[in-house]
Amino acid sequence: MKGGRRIVVTGIGAVTPVGTGKTELWEALLAGRSGFSAVESFDTRGHTVHQGAEVRGFRPADHVRHLDPARLGRASQFAIAAAWLALADAGIDPADAVAVDPERAGVAMGTTSGEPREIERLDDCLLAAKPEDVGAWFADLYPCHVLASHVAAEVGFEGPNTVIPTACAAGNYAIAHALDLLSAGRAELMLAGGADAFSRITYTGFARLGAIAPETCQPFDRNRKGMIPGEGAGMVVLEPLDRARRRGARIYAEVAGYGLSCDAHHMTAAHPEGSGAARAMERALAESGRNASEVSYISAHGTGTPTNDRLESLAVKRVFGEGARKVPISSIKSMLGHTMGAASAIEAAVCALAVYEDKIPPTMNLEEPDPECDLDCVPNVARELSVRVAMNNAYAFGGNNASLILEKHER
Repeated sequence: MKGGRRIVVTGIGAVTPVGTGKTELWEALLAGRSGFSAVESFDTRGHTVHQGAEVRGFRPADHVRHLDPARLGRASQFAIAAAWLALADAGIDPADAVAVDPERAGVAMGTTSGEPREIERLDDCLLAAKPEDVGAWFADLYPCHVLASHVAAEVGFEGPNTVIPTACAAGNYAIAHALDLLSAGRAELMLAGGADAFSRITYTGFARLGAIAPETCQPFDRNRKGMIPGEGAGMVVLEPLDRARRRGARIYAEVAGYGLSCDAHHMTAAHPEGSGAARAMERALAESGRNASEVSYISAHGTGTPTNDRLESLAVKRVFGEGARKVPISSIKSMLGHTMGAASAIEAAVCALAVYEDKIPPTMNLEEPDPECDLDCVPNVARELSVRVAMNNAYAFGGNNASLILEKHER
């Protein structure tokens, strides 16, 4: 990052439909395993679509150490689990007063819906004509700010605490905010990421928009029919490079910069020329001091909807010019589904792993490439590749766009 302290990723934690923890997630993605199945958490018979990407077998008590899991929403449970996994991966014990100053350690979270299952419980009470069943639990659990405050209370971090609800780009926004805090010296350690729980509110909304695929997610395929809603959490540990070196930490990647933009066009539709997405990429490259020809891999937003994939391809071609067809670009939503506010956080973690491992995950279910998406979309098979610079793209309702640059730290 030009003009500031160098910030690195030293820990990765994730809760996803294909596995919990860095290793399970990474191995599943490289193997091309899918997290799609029929929705189990609620009845979808009122819809014409029934597929989802739910986290199965998750036991909050296995991860929550200090708070009462019963007094936490599902997204908070995911966030706490991912936070502990990331801290363990980084070799950081928050209880070690010598290693961690709690007043200089913070949390930045992104989300789309916060704790939507709590508003669903409220609705159920009202529809059942039992308003007296709405208790203090609603105020304690529903507001989206509780995601970061629950993580902070669980791990004991007393520094900056922020939730950024910029929908499907929120994870990248949260990491960008953490990067700013660390670069400016306002914090020495940050947990940054995103979380969202599977929700019938979200599912119904996307189903009514006609955006959910009936069977599977096929980003960049000519016959793609939409996204698959999912859930989960992704967290990274960020700290200044000098601090990481002093404690002998493993460094996955350096976060070199980010770019943010707004389409200022439409609540749900992207700009028809992909201009906002292009500006985010251009700003990320400028802030990181990189040019497009240096990018080794692009993690696509890649939802599998007809419009998103076409406009993202257009934006990439606008930024990368003649080199657009040479840089590999893949979408892990083809396996994880769209985990909403967690999506770009998980994808940022995967970019850090790609930089560290020199491997990139595939775009699964890509059978007949769309001529309008004529990029190297890494179809169906993971690839070994020297990944020196990775770009993580995320685009959201409201025209919120965020691109992140991660680059290799020479070991």
